[in-house]
Amino acid sequence: MTFEDSLEEVDPTVAEAIDNERERQESTLDMIASENHVSKAVLEAQGSAMTNKYAEGYPGERYYGGCKYMDEVENLAIDRAKELFGAEHVNVQPHSGTQANMGVYFSVLDHGDKILSLSLSHGGHLSHGHKVNFSGKFYEVEQYEVDPETGRVDYDEIAAHAEEFDPDMVVSGASAYPREFDYARLTEIADSVDAYHMADIAHITGLVAGGVHRNPIDDGADFVTGSTHKTIRAGRGGMIMCKEEYADAVDSAVFPGAQGGPLMHNVAGKAVGFGEALTDEFQDHAQQIVDNAKVLADVFSENGLSLVSGGTDKHLMLVDLRESHDDLTGLDAEEALEDVGVIVNKNTVPGETRSPQVTSGIRVGTPGITTRGFEEEQIETIGQLIVDVLNNPADEELKSEAAEEVQRLCDDFPIYA
Repeated sequence: MTFEDSLEEVDPTVAEAIDNERERQESTLDMIASENHVSKAVLEAQGSAMTNKYAEGYPGERYYGGCKYMDEVENLAIDRAKELFGAEHVNVQPHSGTQANMGVYFSVLDHGDKILSLSLSHGGHLSHGHKVNFSGKFYEVEQYEVDPETGRVDYDEIAAHAEEFDPDMVVSGASAYPREFDYARLTEIADSVDAYHMADIAHITGLVAGGVHRNPIDDGADFVTGSTHKTIRAGRGGMIMCKEEYADAVDSAVFPGAQGGPLMHNVAGKAVGFGEALTDEFQDHAQQIVDNAKVLADVFSENGLSLVSGGTDKHLMLVDLRESHDDLTGLDAEEALEDVGVIVNKNTVPGETRSPQVTSGIRVGTPGITTRGFEEEQIETIGQLIVDVLNNPADEELKSEAAEEVQRLCDDFPIYA
């Protein structure tokens, strides 16, 4: 064994697992809303020699020598993000969306300060103040919910809640809320109680970059955080955008406040992915994600599936199975669909009575299959297939035919041709 030996030669077990995962992705349809497929160029950047280099600090102010090319790549990522989003300041070092949120909290909040955010069971995120997460342990958190009748956020209720609670920060954004947020209204609510407004766009980063979703920067949010591997296809990681007045506080909160050395191979992937997002082709792609989601939502609704809020404005929808399939849990649905090669995730729904490990709903998204090249025709096909499987989860003959159809679609629309 030598230093130059391949992975297959050095560790065939890991090599086999990676090959199997590549094959699994090629032979199944990823409809998990928080997942996507990056380009070969992003894969190459993230698997590059930049993984070897420490680059603590920021461009021009590193604690290690030999960072010339680290500075070059990080500055590219920052400049491209500024162009994409119109941000005054960008930090591309957070390892994830959650650590981006941590960076914002640490920059302007003190331990015990108050956060008002969307409840996890109503579509929010762990890092917005759930009790099992650091955000729920470090801060005093109260949460707003969606209206039980409409499935939508009630801004008048949020305003009243903010007036009573007097938060230091109002958080918008979600992991399973299918509608656009009114960022301008939320900024207005935050301002009314002298609070910061942080918009977490982890799920919709690519939709905002592609111009098919409201940009909270334009609507006055003080901070905008996101992940870079869902709809924008820039590899796994996080980012923070903010007004210039908070730049130093944010940078200090990320390093040395919450992280040490940045993962520069991931920063390189962000630079490449952001560059791809600046193209006209990406603008068309972002629109197709949304178009596909609306078609899929229509197929579901026309076939009697209940969608939280009645549909979607973006890349995901939340199916509440209780009305149409009361005996079918989210876990049952996830497993039945995985049997035929369609990958979704079980998800809690507003008013949930089952555990988070079982749930009463599934979350379904279009980023991954849109990357594969799916358009309306294929969406209608896969939508009807999902309906058929949910209606007949124990029908092995039907599931066998569905699996064959999924394989045909995978062959016709490969990830890496």
